Amino acid sequence: MRLLITGGSGFIGKRLCRVLLDRGHDLTVLTRNADSAREALHSSVQVQVWNPDQSDPKLTLPVGIDGVVNLAGESIAGGRWTEERKARIRSSRTRVTNALVAAMRDSDLRPSVLVNASAVGYYGSRGDEPLSEDASPGRGFLTDVVLEWEQSALAAEPLGVRVVLLRIGVVLGRDGGALPQMSMPFRLFVGGPVASGKQWLSWIHVDDVVGMIVWSLENSRVSGPINAVAPGPLTNADFSRGIGRTLGKPSWLPAPAFALKALFGEMADALLVNGQRVIPKRAQELGYAFHYPTAREALREALG
Repeated sequence: MRLLITGGSGFIGKRLCRVLLDRGHDLTVLTRNADSAREALHSSVQVQVWNPDQSDPKLTLPVGIDGVVNLAGESIAGGRWTEERKARIRSSRTRVTNALVAAMRDSDLRPSVLVNASAVGYYGSRGDEPLSEDASPGRGFLTDVVLEWEQSALAAEPLGVRVVLLRIGVVLGRDGGALPQMSMPFRLFVGGPVASGKQWLSWIHVDDVVGMIVWSLENSRVSGPINAVAPGPLTNADFSRGIGRTLGKPSWLPAPAFALKALFGEMADALLVNGQRVIPKRAQELGYAFHYPTAREALREALG
C-alpha cells in the first residue's frame, strides 16, 4: 500500500514507519519540519511539508494514496490544562483531521482506509464498570475532545473510506509514552500508588498500538471504534506494584490526590486520580493477537 502518515516522527509514529517499511509499504509522512523528520525516519520515507496551523491549512493528498494513518495531536499530559492549552489540544486533533477529510473529498482517487487515533478518554471516569466499544461516552473535557475528533474522522465514511477509530489507552514503551515519567519515582525509591490506587488503568504496549494500526490497514473487516488497550486492565495500585517488582524497588509511598490536584488541576482528575476499565472486545472478536497481553510481560520489555 501507499500510505500517508501524520505524527510519523513521534513515539508511536517512528515505530510504525519501521514496521510498515519492513512489510513493503510505501510511506509519505506529513510534517512541519522536513529536516527533523528526515533525521528521525528511514531515508526511504518520503516527507511532505505541511503546517496545519497556518490560516488556510488546505492539504492536497499525494497521488495514489491507498490509506491514511492520523496520529497527530498535542500531548494531553504536558502540563496544567489552561484554557489556551485546552484549545490547542482540541484544535491540534480536529484541525488536522478535518483537513485530511477535506483533501480526500477533493481527491479523484480517494484512499480506501483512514486509521484515526482516538483515546479511551471517550468513556470518562466510570469506576469499576467494564467498558467495551458499545459503552456510551462519558463527560468532561477529554470526552468532548474525543467526540469531536471522532466525528471529524467519520466524515470520511460517506466518501467511501473505511474509518477505524483507535481508542488508545496509556501507552507503555522503552523510549517514550507515559512509562518513563511513571517509573521515575520508583527509581528514586519514592514510588507507589496514585491517590486511592483503586482507579483503573487501561494500558497497552507500543508494539501493540503499532500492531493494531497495521492490522487495521490490512484487514478490511476492521472499522469503527476499536479499543486499543491490552486485555488485562489493572488498578493503579496493582500497576504500581508491577513497576516496583520489575525494577526491584519499593512501591509503598502513595501520591496523595490533593497534592496532584494542587499541582495539575483539572488534568490530575482526568488522567491521574480517575480512570476507566476499558476492554478490547472488538479487537479480540476480530482476531487481533496481542504481543504483550499481560502487564508483567509489557513492563519487563519496556523497563528492561
